[in-house]
Amino acid sequence: MRVGQWVRSGLTLGLFSLLAACSTFSGGRGGGAVPVVKDPAPIVSGTMRPYQVRGRWYTPKEQPNYEEVGLASWYGDAFNGRPTSTGERFDMSQLTAAHKTLPLPGLVEVTNLENGRRIVVRVNDRGPFVDGRIIDLSRGAAQELDMLRQGVGRVRVRYLGRAPRLGGGAVLRAEAAPPPAQSTTARPYQPAPQTAPVEATAVVSGSGSYWVQAGSFSDQGAARRIAGRLGARATVDASGGGYRVLVGPWIDANAAETARQAVVARGYADALLISGG
Repeated sequence: MRVGQWVRSGLTLGLFSLLAACSTFSGGRGGGAVPVVKDPAPIVSGTMRPYQVRGRWYTPKEQPNYEEVGLASWYGDAFNGRPTSTGERFDMSQLTAAHKTLPLPGLVEVTNLENGRRIVVRVNDRGPFVDGRIIDLSRGAAQELDMLRQGVGRVRVRYLGRAPRLGGGAVLRAEAAPPPAQSTTARPYQPAPQTAPVEATAVVSGSGSYWVQAGSFSDQGAARRIAGRLGARATVDASGGGYRVLVGPWIDANAAETARQAVVARGYADALLISGG
């Protein structure tokens, strides 16, 4: 889902050497305030070119007043250690993120609108390329926002400006949480032939396991019908106050990602890869 390999092709060898120094991040948890950037890293010119993913064009640009509310997802093990669009190595434990059009590297403030938690993350990658999602967070960032369990959450993203040469991530004081929003559901489905009933249980557990979340529902019957359509490995998870349709588990993250793409091909474009660890 990342486009780092495309944009990296235009970078010079000297620029790669500069960015290699950014692979170890400073800053992080407990800072309490928006970082003050006195020595900003240069914008990576190769990441500011228009690019195309899945038939859609994206045009990165300076957006000093950028502020948007939408859905955030997160990514982790399957991409850990790989180069990001800037050439930095992705460390899933650090406070980083991917955005489709903001300058790289940059800083954004992300607020979880469900619980008021706020963090600052270093944006050094491109994505997510799923309709309705405005930012893709590292596993560490999602953990600080308490988004790991549900896999996706409603957030506000505000651009702060260029990132420092190293780090820039910080945990901020929480805002007052707004009233709970309605849970995100999968796209409408068509009635399916009758299948054996699927029981709703708590299924996500075990360190090192991966699941594909096809959708989240408030109605148990709808969740069971979707699970029935997705085959024997699909189950309904009744923990967390709703009914999630999960497919899996897989021990290997790459195999789970392949399964997620297969679920997307079945018509569930918002399918998520989540960890049971």
